[in-house]
Amino acid sequence: MPGFVDSFWSADYAAGLGVLFDKLQQGTTENRQILTIARMRAEAEEVYGNQLANIVPATDKISGGFARDEGATIRKAFDGMKSEMQDASASHRRIAQSIRDLVVNPFSRWCDAHESRLQESQDDLQARIKAHDRQAEAVKKLRSVYFNKCRLLEDLEEENKLGFRDPESSPKGNQAIPEIKVQEDEHKEADDQFWEIGDETYQEEQLKKILSQMLSTIPMGEHKVAILGTYQNVSSGSDIVEYIQRYMGSTTVSYAERIGQDLVSHGFLRLVGNVGSVFANSSKMNYQWRPKAFQLAGIPEKKAPPSRTFSMPSTGSESGESPVFGTVSDYLANWNVINSRAHPDETPGQRLQREAKEADDKYKAGVRRLDELRCSLEEAIFLHLKFLERCELDRLKAIKTVILDFSGTIGNAIPSMQSTVDKMVLFQETIQPQGDLRYLLENYRTGSFVPKVVVYENYYNKADEQTFGVDLEARARADKKRVPIIVTTILTYLDHHYPDLEGDEARRNVWLVEVPLAQTHKLRARVNDGKPFSPDILAEFDVPTVASLLKLYLLELPDSLVSSHVYEIVRTIYNNPTADGTETSRVAVLQQTLSQLRLTNIATLDACMNHFTRLIDLTSADDAYVASLATGLAPCVLRPRTETSLTLEEKHAYKLVRDLLANKDAIFSELKRMSTLGHSSSVTTRSRAISTDESNRKMLMEERNRALLEKATASRSRATSPAPSPRGHRRDRSSGGPETRFPIQTGPASPSERVRMSLGSIGAVTSGTPTSSAAKRSSLDVPDNDSIGTPTEPVNRTGSDRDSIRSSARDSIRSSKRESLVHRDSVTRSSAKFVGGQRVPSSPPSSLESPRGVTLEDKSMED
Repeated sequence: MPGFVDSFWSADYAAGLGVLFDKLQQGTTENRQILTIARMRAEAEEVYGNQLANIVPATDKISGGFARDEGATIRKAFDGMKSEMQDASASHRRIAQSIRDLVVNPFSRWCDAHESRLQESQDDLQARIKAHDRQAEAVKKLRSVYFNKCRLLEDLEEENKLGFRDPESSPKGNQAIPEIKVQEDEHKEADDQFWEIGDETYQEEQLKKILSQMLSTIPMGEHKVAILGTYQNVSSGSDIVEYIQRYMGSTTVSYAERIGQDLVSHGFLRLVGNVGSVFANSSKMNYQWRPKAFQLAGIPEKKAPPSRTFSMPSTGSESGESPVFGTVSDYLANWNVINSRAHPDETPGQRLQREAKEADDKYKAGVRRLDELRCSLEEAIFLHLKFLERCELDRLKAIKTVILDFSGTIGNAIPSMQSTVDKMVLFQETIQPQGDLRYLLENYRTGSFVPKVVVYENYYNKADEQTFGVDLEARARADKKRVPIIVTTILTYLDHHYPDLEGDEARRNVWLVEVPLAQTHKLRARVNDGKPFSPDILAEFDVPTVASLLKLYLLELPDSLVSSHVYEIVRTIYNNPTADGTETSRVAVLQQTLSQLRLTNIATLDACMNHFTRLIDLTSADDAYVASLATGLAPCVLRPRTETSLTLEEKHAYKLVRDLLANKDAIFSELKRMSTLGHSSSVTTRSRAISTDESNRKMLMEERNRALLEKATASRSRATSPAPSPRGHRRDRSSGGPETRFPIQTGPASPSERVRMSLGSIGAVTSGTPTSSAAKRSSLDVPDNDSIGTPTEPVNRTGSDRDSIRSSARDSIRSSKRESLVHRDSVTRSSAKFVGGQRVPSSPPSSLESPRGVTLEDKSMED
């Protein structure tokens, strides 16, 4: 059964936790209802006992009755009735007292403590979520500033290039640089024409009316600051927020604070008496209306009366804005002497480069801070969810105990009420705390734990300085590998350290043990820099933490390993069995579905499944372990695009993982064959949507020029291959061996699969000696680089040697064509294919020609 930790997550964190706390608050209401029943029953028992006790004094006040006859039998019966009334009165008062002592008093104290615990958890999580959201907004602004600086710098570079191309229009040596000044003026004019405040964009005339009304309506006065003096035209933050809510249609205080923050950012307001530029709804936060606001609104500014002062106004400061020099930060920022000394002889282009670099550094720092806050928030949520689950379970058990104690106090005092007591005991026996907890989870779950990482977005699309949360293909391309380095490093490390564990049970439990999220985040912070890391870092942590790091990496991917785009197809596969209903037909459909994935996803999925199948085989794991392993890996492998109450109950991801583990060789060997035959052309000619984002313009132009240059060089150096691979040619020209390449095998080698040969092995082919493929791995060790194979002959040859090799290779290919026409496998091969107008056999040629497909191996990826 999933617990709170796996059930109340959402993209913004607050929504899922809001559902949970709403149900927990409902529980506190149920506690009060139980407490009300017990308290009122105690009061009723006490009132009833007191009324019974009043019967005897009332009868004694009547004179001339039974008191006159001492020995009559009726007198004795009357006295017996009075005695029973007294006993019944005492019994009911004992019941009332017992209910108070055993139920009302202890349960009320427990309820107060329970509500206090819930409130503390809610307050702590809300504070953390607010801090995370504030940092997320700050990161968005930093990103916008960084992109704007890069865009200005890029436009300036483009204009300089155009200026050098046209000598007639280029500026003379003794002239200034008019194009740069015009560029800056244009941006200033654009800023003057449109102002973004809140969610609205205003023109200058519209903003003029708004500022005029604000300056005329919002109370303004003087504000004295120690040492600095008295500020004029100051309004409190609460007065400004009150005006925004009343006249500008703001429905919430947070939105009004956003409008106030934008006024500060645009230079209409500034914080006085404190360092910083944060706007807040507070009567203790004071903001000065700057001269820019009065100038735009066309209202005369209230000046400070002339007085003697020993202050030294800064050069170029606006009169009346600050009695001395304002806050320390504004003073330093506006001190042009310091700026000129720090950057002497700085051209406009250098200034833009420096500003872009500074904005980039601030953006990176903001993203790092946001990532730290997110990790800390998720750790806190994990701890609080576990704590709240225990609290809710304790509450249900407490109510069960309260009902039992309540019924016991009544039954022990009045045996005649045993029938009522027996029914109460039966009611409390029907209470099942675990069942009620399961009911809450099944009906109110909001989502599983899938962290949403806010990554640093480089203007030039570089995936550097970060590993987690980056797109899988972008990460692999930056690593120049088919599988990201972090995946291969972790799997290799685990392979080498499984033998250090005691017994197969410990090796299997590496993937099942629950690792504290804080421990995993600690390791994540050590390796999340976008660079290859040493296994020594992993050695500082235990093996389950390293395995948990891989699962966290897969969970933090923007899209699951098996893309969410094929989730509906996978659902259809398992909801609607094939016509014959056999496993073979289902596997064939899965092969076709997985073939739609990117090669990086397929290779990474193959590497992971290869690791798990070897772990299962070598530790002789039973079906129960495979089921537990598949349950843990399911959200890492396949997730829906949007999680709903329907997808929460679906088991399609679990079934997919079970099929991948059970049919790994069949699925991935076929995927390899399909990619070899068809993916090359589809990858090179795949259509792309035309991007309207100009942030990639420079990179795309450089990529296009480089591609044209390579194409021209290739056309001069050698003939075009029938099915060229853009990366195969670069490797063919390389003179080095594959010593640093780490292969990720997609399945065991079979005679029907293609055998890749190096240039050194061609001689063996032509001489009739077959080239053996890599040996099948039968242990938990990842093969060393030496086991991949190296060229037996140098690549650099003379012209005659190259001609003889090519002729030998062509003879070998012709002979293999004739053999394939006679001995062909009808299942895994087709007799022949036509590529580029030429008839090509299905059996692959030697590696001298460019490969016609992309093999799922972790080779270096040249850009």
